[in-house]
Amino acid sequence: MKKSLKMIAISILSMATINAYAAVAITEVAPWGSSATTTPYATDWFELTNFGTSAINITGWKMDDNSNSFASSIALTGITSIAAGESVIFTENPATTSFLNTWFGSNVPTGLQIGNYTGAGVGLSGTADAVNIYNNLGALQANMTFGAADAIAPFQTFDNAAGLNNVAIATLSTVGTNSAFAAVNPLNASTGQIGSPGLVATPVPEPESYALMMAGLGLISFVVRKRQA
Repeated sequence: MKKSLKMIAISILSMATINAYAAVAITEVAPWGSSATTTPYATDWFELTNFGTSAINITGWKMDDNSNSFASSIALTGITSIAAGESVIFTENPATTSFLNTWFGSNVPTGLQIGNYTGAGVGLSGTADAVNIYNNLGALQANMTFGAADAIAPFQTFDNAAGLNNVAIATLSTVGTNSAFAAVNPLNASTGQIGSPGLVATPVPEPESYALMMAGLGLISFVVRKRQA
């Protein structure tokens, strides 16, 4: 019986860890990027992060905006796998060289992956929108919504470094927080951008995960007290 209780406690703790860190999440969105008067690369983009402990094959995965429909979704291309802890970028239109130069200049992070989601009927609105990520079978893997984006510089990305899913994100990137920085080569002095493409801070466990952890620790404590008695 004691052994069974201990195994249950361990299972609960394992489940808590999975709930807190094994999700794929949309960790950053820039719905203002498509304007040629705002950015040199002239394309919206979002960041997808693997908070799990093993690589994820995303072959056949798709994205959609606030129509929230797999039937309306378009393919994610250019990236087939996201390593554990890795953040990758998907731009609406191919603009890898310009994107990297704008944000990083000559100090591009090694191995940063950039893919695309080009397709009809899907685009990120600067007034309010959503990003939905589906796997190859049509199952929803990640979702976030956001409100109005910046209309004037500095243009700040929506920051979801905590890796929350199925929530509305209102937090904007701030220099020095969650690895955010000012783009090295903006279009001009009046079109500054702030974000952290490819650079995500360690996520904080969600409240339900803390509760699950506490339940497991409580059960382990009970087992220990019983043994001592």
